[in-house]
Amino acid sequence: MDASAPAPIAAGVAPRTRIGAIDALRGLVMLLMLVDHAREFFYLHAQVSDPVNLTATPPGLFLTRAASHFCAPVFLLLTGLSASLYGQKHGSRAATSAFLIKRGLFLVALEVTLVNLAWTRALLPPILYLQVIWAIGLSMMALAALLWLPRPALIGVGLAIMLGHNALDGLVLTPDQPGYALWAVLHQRGLIPLPWGAARTSYPVLPWIGVIAAGYALGPLYGAGVDPAARRRGLVALGLASLVAFLILRGLNGYGDPHPWLAGKDWGADALSFVNLTKYPPSADFLLATLGPGLLLLALFERLPERRLGWLTVFGGVPLFFYLLHLWALRLTYDGLAAFGLAGPSGRIEVSAPFQIWLIAALFALALYPACLWMVRLKRRSRWRGLSYL
Repeated sequence: MDASAPAPIAAGVAPRTRIGAIDALRGLVMLLMLVDHAREFFYLHAQVSDPVNLTATPPGLFLTRAASHFCAPVFLLLTGLSASLYGQKHGSRAATSAFLIKRGLFLVALEVTLVNLAWTRALLPPILYLQVIWAIGLSMMALAALLWLPRPALIGVGLAIMLGHNALDGLVLTPDQPGYALWAVLHQRGLIPLPWGAARTSYPVLPWIGVIAAGYALGPLYGAGVDPAARRRGLVALGLASLVAFLILRGLNGYGDPHPWLAGKDWGADALSFVNLTKYPPSADFLLATLGPGLLLLALFERLPERRLGWLTVFGGVPLFFYLLHLWALRLTYDGLAAFGLAGPSGRIEVSAPFQIWLIAALFALALYPACLWMVRLKRRSRWRGLSYL
């Protein structure tokens, strides 16, 4: 997830080998993720489903939830791009492949230990949730094999998976059928039996493999000698093409998402239905609608003065550190408040309006910023390679 190329992350803070725009975009999606996780802890009494039930979900809560939809696609895309930049720095596909395998295994181990412990308070919970860190880890290991393909083949495979996997929606296996566990990991959300309970494949990984491959294919845009203006034009062209493809595919209301949009009582309801897309697994429409703006923001961030991006690049420069830190900060804060008897009638600590979720997230971001800044500076000073994992 670390990007390595000749540009600073923030003046006087980050290594001169990082690209500020990449870290800034990564930082933005990390903060949006914080908003969604604040919702998970403090607004769970009004939990939303997938797809979001527009007849039962207030628009404010729907939009709060929808804002987080950019996180996983953009982050996986940047992970693939960063892997390509890692290869450019080290000059070897073998080194990049080895790094991806080690990093992927590390992330899978974190998911089933520290991450699940933060969510469930148990090392062996009745349901072990295999979520985004797990999906990133498996995608990195898949990319370790795919990067050996010629670039045109890699692009073809990535696009075929991203845009074509919905053709597999009709393939549904039951737990007693051969291949169910593998299919649950790849494409069908489900429960895999474990000796003490079950594992929930919250993030089926197949579409994410397509996204990380697409990100890796963007690497040559950041090659030595590439004109920054030409790179920005390329990013804008790809972003606009993604959005146009989404509008066409979604407008046809056929292939692209398992749930067609429905005409409502007014244009506002129509618009919400139009962008109410399936995330688990992410549909072709979902990926086009989220990656398009992500590519446009990446081009925009390259044009902004670095002093305006500094705070975002701090969060984006230590993504795994921030992920673990914010998750445990939410858990310990929630449990601490509960210990003081602040739970509501439902037995949970609850806020009453969606805007309060954003306020809580902003307060946590401010509180966690000094620790992230310290880690960024530590990574800059230290020669220990293990810090690159954070």
